[in-house]
Amino acid sequence: MPMIPAVLLFSSFLQAAAPPQAVTSAPAAASSGAEIKFSFENAQLDPASYVIVLHEDGSGHYSSTPGLSSGAGDDVAPSPHDHAIEIHDPLLAGFFSTARSHHFFDIACEATGLHVAFTGKKLLAYTGPDGKGGCTYNWSRDPQINQMGNQMIAIGTTLEAGRRLAIEHVHSRLSLDAELENLDDAVKAHRALAIENIAPVLQSIADDENVMNRARMRARALLAAAASVH
Repeated sequence: MPMIPAVLLFSSFLQAAAPPQAVTSAPAAASSGAEIKFSFENAQLDPASYVIVLHEDGSGHYSSTPGLSSGAGDDVAPSPHDHAIEIHDPLLAGFFSTARSHHFFDIACEATGLHVAFTGKKLLAYTGPDGKGGCTYNWSRDPQINQMGNQMIAIGTTLEAGRRLAIEHVHSRLSLDAELENLDDAVKAHRALAIENIAPVLQSIADDENVMNRARMRARALLAAAASVH
């Protein structure tokens, strides 16, 4: 019988004795590298423009550019806003499902030949290992494109409300109740989404004994509504 070299025997012994390597696999969503970008522009509004970038693991970022103030008596002046965000399923999954079912937005989104009021220039774009594309529109004949745009706008509505609430909490507490009432109405009408992204602001208001009780109760109700979604 041929002799087996000692080095090979020792190597085989080490491999047999070593504990099996733990098999770890990151979620497919987190490792896919896919990204959706939504931008909105309307010089007549505040903010005049903003960009939402979402990754398939749910992390993302919002940034806005202020527009014209709606009046000299405004309690909260327009200002830029940058905010890290987290979006969860089913909203997140719906965004990426729509992107993939619509050829990564490499399509003509805009409805042509119609006299539709201008509501803002919107961009939907997708980048990922499976493809990329983008389209701009004011209004689309595709209900899924319009719905996705409206949902992105609703996220922006939430984040801008959070910006105003944070400022009012410091400088104009009497404005908080009306601001929170408007936000509550928007949430109920699905014009504001992903409220959990402004939970710290809402919690600080709810915990502040110097804020009128009605405003604190509204903040608590919004926090409860955000918690019930997930």
